[in-house]
Amino acid sequence: MPKIARVFPTRTNATPDDELAFSGDYALPGMFIDVDKVNISVAFTWDKERAEWLAEQWQSIAPVTIGGPAYGDKTGEFIPGKYVKKGYVITSRGCPNAGTGSCWFCTEPKGPIELEIKDGWNILDPNILSTSENHFRKVIEMLKRQDRQAEFTGGLEAKRLTAWHVNLLRELKPKQMFFAYDTAKDYEPLIEAGKMLLNAGFTTASHVLRCYCLIGYKGDTFAKAEKRLRQIMGAGFTPMAMLYRSEDGTYREDWKPFQREWARPAIICAKEGSICQKHT
Repeated sequence: MPKIARVFPTRTNATPDDELAFSGDYALPGMFIDVDKVNISVAFTWDKERAEWLAEQWQSIAPVTIGGPAYGDKTGEFIPGKYVKKGYVITSRGCPNAGTGSCWFCTEPKGPIELEIKDGWNILDPNILSTSENHFRKVIEMLKRQDRQAEFTGGLEAKRLTAWHVNLLRELKPKQMFFAYDTAKDYEPLIEAGKMLLNAGFTTASHVLRCYCLIGYKGDTFAKAEKRLRQIMGAGFTPMAMLYRSEDGTYREDWKPFQREWARPAIICAKEGSICQKHT
């Protein structure tokens, strides 16, 4: 079996950490690397230039290929531990909203395409609530077998949440579930999802119910963003502000402090304690 070095220009929480994974500040080859192939995996479009530079540094070690989500590689079999850390898992690819123009910032392919379910505890699927009931139930059963609490960090689309989803999630007792409020059309479904989940026994105080919120894009203001973030809290979720980056990686520097204040539950509740205790 060939030895493959996997190289990641940027390190994230999901980046593999085994001896053949090289990432971030440690993405360069060492003096005694012995591998048969080098795969450079690029998650973000703004890392393409660095990825191509890294390819030059690795080419004397072994043949190099460059790919990953930034190059449109979002299909195919999921292999645990290869391009994301063990424990992180993808059970479906793509989203039914792709190509509709409803999510202007998203580059997911059309889906969902259901994959063979592999063991893991952190679900990264781009829209797992759009998968079939049979698939979703099998994913829940897989998660129940794990020795860590389940997390849904890929994002859950509120408008697709149903009563049977809620019942399964209540039985599972996940550590956290991330929904999303990025455009105006997401707001009413988020309110309804919050009602269903809170009525089922989930609480705001536990911060299990989280919600991504894109901020700092063209035309956005601090006042508009804060309104959306407070609406998220009013719906029963703890916000996770996500600062918009363009394809070249640039973002509005003056938004960084604001983003940090609205990304961590402890900071949010220190400021907004009364709201955090609602629906407990």
